[in-house]
Amino acid sequence: MDLLVIPAALLLAIGAIIFGLLLKGFDRLWVARMQSRVGPPITQAFYDVRKLLTKQTLVPAGAVRWLFVSMPALALTASLLVLLYLPLAGFDPLFEGYGDLILVVYLLAIPSVALVIGGFASGSPYGSIGAQREMVMMVAYELPLAIVIVALAWFHGSFDIGVMVDDPAWEQVGVLGGGGLLLLMASLFYIIPAELAKVPFDSPEAETEIAGGLLVEYSGRNFALFYLTDGVKTVVVAAIMVALFVPWTVTDLLSMQDINSLPEALGWLFNVAFFVIKVGVIVFLSVSLVRSAFSRLRIEQAVQTYWFIVTGMALFGMLLLMVDGGVA
Repeated sequence: MDLLVIPAALLLAIGAIIFGLLLKGFDRLWVARMQSRVGPPITQAFYDVRKLLTKQTLVPAGAVRWLFVSMPALALTASLLVLLYLPLAGFDPLFEGYGDLILVVYLLAIPSVALVIGGFASGSPYGSIGAQREMVMMVAYELPLAIVIVALAWFHGSFDIGVMVDDPAWEQVGVLGGGGLLLLMASLFYIIPAELAKVPFDSPEAETEIAGGLLVEYSGRNFALFYLTDGVKTVVVAAIMVALFVPWTVTDLLSMQDINSLPEALGWLFNVAFFVIKVGVIVFLSVSLVRSAFSRLRIEQAVQTYWFIVTGMALFGMLLLMVDGGVA
């Protein structure tokens, strides 16, 4: 592995944390404006982290200390690791060739598992209830997520994300396949708020019911790490959506129109800006717009939504994709 990967990974981690906190700020501002409120400044998430880092870090007397303390760091590390396997803004993954989409899905599940373990390890009844709800939610949304992944992998004949980015499915399908891809994309849009535990699928935290649930006993540095994890994971799930369904870059679009290519450095800048815009639009549509329009679902309602509606939509999308492939 190239020695330059290490500093590049550090820069990527810092960039992802900053971008994730900015997305949290934009999300809060967008929701506030849609609800006719002024809302906090965009940089509010940075103030929150700074304040948390100055607070005392408490560990409950009845907690399993080593598990309780180690889970926040594990969650943040796993979220950052996912980015190393994803193509971002036209750049190849830093760990290209060392993992595929299956590994990405496994790594993406680790922060949720860390939350579950941390909730149980806290010794709090609220934490235990939140952990149980999180496990139920994972079982619910992992099924349609697996269907989306398998459908795209079958179509491309590979679990390699680079193959999916280099040869987008939209350019190879007919009308039926296009409809199938739209359904698969819509399914992934439904999954994103549950992955991020946002309204209406935030029952594992549910401040008004279980006082924060999974995070009720976390404070100080440990809570700050989970807060950062949420920001980074927001970038990750949106980047996965970009890679699977809207992978084009500015330089790709220009080349398709036979326009003179941009200078390399300027092309990189435009690609990064275009990637940021795509991520922002995805977060707005799948998180901000949804949580400003809907109230929290009960846990059984959330499960039914994913097992019947979203899973059915994903299966029908996969069927259309397979029929289109058979017709072609």
